[in-house]
Amino acid sequence: MKIGEAEVRHVAGLAELAVSDADVALLARQLEGIVNFVAQLDGVATDGTASGVVVGPARTLLREDVVDPIPLTRTPAEMAPAFQQGFFVVPKLGGMAEP
Repeated sequence: MKIGEAEVRHVAGLAELAVSDADVALLARQLEGIVNFVAQLDGVATDGTASGVVVGPARTLLREDVVDPIPLTRTPAEMAPAFQQGFFVVPKLGGMAEP
């Protein structure tokens, strides 16, 4: 599509932009380039046969999780009042107070 100086002045007026006469020719070429680029989208199939754009690999392989525990200097039983089935048992508030 051909964009001329009249179209640039019209669009500038709609956008309430002040465009100098020296910039009109450059803006006409730039606007024409944008319109022609967007016009290429008419060639894209819309019947579901077009494939989507994938940026990067289609699938990323996940790494294997490796658990490397830090060795304890004391056993859990030494660090907590109660340790049951692999969990620290926290007493109720005031539960450790001497009667």
